[in-house]
Amino acid sequence: MAGLRLGPLLRYVDWDRGESATIWVEADRPCTVEVRCPDGAGGEARTFRIAGHHYALVPVTGLVPGTETPYGIRVDGEEVWPPPDSPFPPSTIRTPDPGTESDDDPRTGSGGGPGAGSGHPAGAPGLRVSFGSCRWAAPAQGEADPVGPDALDTLAASLAAGPPAERPDILLLLGDQVYADEVSADTRDWLAARRDLREPPGAEVADYEEYTRLYYESWLDPEVRWLLSTVPSCMIFDDHDVIDDWNTSAAWQQEIRATDWWQERILSGLMSYWVHQHLGNLSPAELAADQLYAAVCTAPDGTEALRKFAAEADADPAFTRWSYRRDFGRTRLLMVDSRAARVLDEQHRAMVGPEETQWLRAQLAEGPGSFDHLLIGTSLPWLLPPLIHDAESWDAALCAGVRGARWARFGEKLRRTADLEHWAAFPDSFDELTRLIAETGTGEGAPATICVLSGDVHHAYVAEPHWPSRSAGKPAPDSLVVQLTCSPVHNSIPAYVRFGFRFGWSRTGRLLGRALRRHGRLADPPVGWRRGRDGSGGPWFGNQLMTLDLLGRSSRLRLTQARGDGKGSGNRNESGKGSRLETVLDRELTRD
Repeated sequence: MAGLRLGPLLRYVDWDRGESATIWVEADRPCTVEVRCPDGAGGEARTFRIAGHHYALVPVTGLVPGTETPYGIRVDGEEVWPPPDSPFPPSTIRTPDPGTESDDDPRTGSGGGPGAGSGHPAGAPGLRVSFGSCRWAAPAQGEADPVGPDALDTLAASLAAGPPAERPDILLLLGDQVYADEVSADTRDWLAARRDLREPPGAEVADYEEYTRLYYESWLDPEVRWLLSTVPSCMIFDDHDVIDDWNTSAAWQQEIRATDWWQERILSGLMSYWVHQHLGNLSPAELAADQLYAAVCTAPDGTEALRKFAAEADADPAFTRWSYRRDFGRTRLLMVDSRAARVLDEQHRAMVGPEETQWLRAQLAEGPGSFDHLLIGTSLPWLLPPLIHDAESWDAALCAGVRGARWARFGEKLRRTADLEHWAAFPDSFDELTRLIAETGTGEGAPATICVLSGDVHHAYVAEPHWPSRSAGKPAPDSLVVQLTCSPVHNSIPAYVRFGFRFGWSRTGRLLGRALRRHGRLADPPVGWRRGRDGSGGPWFGNQLMTLDLLGRSSRLRLTQARGDGKGSGNRNESGKGSRLETVLDRELTRD
């Protein structure tokens, strides 16, 4: 009898009509996967085969707008989900009612978790978005957890025990969903049983089969498995989904491509990302138009077609687009690929290439006045602590040769050692993104808020920009613009790095940054920024999630951290017991 190996994951939910969704699964053999709801809604799909594994993305139709509907999974007619002994509530699909309008904000109140006390009923017109990045898989129950409670585990336990009204409408996972280069002790032992770890890449993932191990370890976690089965998710990769500092520079790329193990690693990384994360980001209409998806679904084995695609995508960043757009009522999400789309030529460095920039500009320009809130998801922060921003821009100038060949060699070494590869390390792209944000946020039809959502840096903060060009006769954006950075979901950060991030916001750090800019012969950035209002924007350290509640043209931000039971056991408890989400920031997002 066939069964589930992984999933289900509720991925896409239709916000235009509120009548459809997609659910992703991996089965243990070729089969037909059915999704069935008590009210007759449902769908089915035949599995497709990749590298000996069998996957399906099931389109679910016939859902009723403004409802919350439980569902089950059948494989070749046998019911396999929910598990008969599950301690969690039924997995459900919650659909919006596009016709619902309200002037009242039901989301006021405070509490311990995202949306706590907010009273968000199925079909309410607002949107609740929770987001974060950087998640090591949690250890097995009863084992020591060296980095503290997992924020996703803790969120799942809170939602399972609390009213459905507290549930996010969408979960944004902003990179490092798996760590191909930093595996757990259990996975290291598993790798050692497959091959000699003395040979490159050592105790890191080498091929597609080893990538599947990472997804099993992360997504078979009982709490996370239930959470992803009932909260829709949007995902984008960051470096550790492939390797630390992926595509940091042309010299880095040239060196790693010369190794005998990299080709298999990068192809397997892109293939596994396409299967496990990217497909679920797409709408049914986008899937229907996707030639690769059609080829994979109709072939007896889609491995070679997907492998060829991955090779072409790695060779030419313009070959495919990993970025995507989702509209949730009057909220627009643009998820931007800030890894694979890079241009690494030292004289023309760009975080995203010209085709990607043109696409981004088109998405921002489409339907002016049709969205009240704009969310730009990019795994790497646009606005960093000022000293770190200046150090990255200075280093980019050195690498481009502004101070000669010796400084350029020093700059390349420093870039890799200190991970200087965020938007600031691509100055032209930083300036272009700043211009796009300012243009989108100015004039009639501008959204109320523009929020840049990021992770990567293993701490959380709120940065609010200000445009010095106002004094030159150019108006500041009408929209409230904020950089919201939140990571990790479940990871750690050394004490010296914490000190560096704090120092980066200090007055002394800013003065040091100005000195670096002068040495690099750099102009001031086109925008300035501060830590939230009156310096109240962090930084915060811990395992954490941010949540935005968006209703009409109002917006509320909440930061919650996973905290232990205080008993010092250091062990993970069953179903997240003994940990809680504690609110450390709760504020309206409004202009001064």
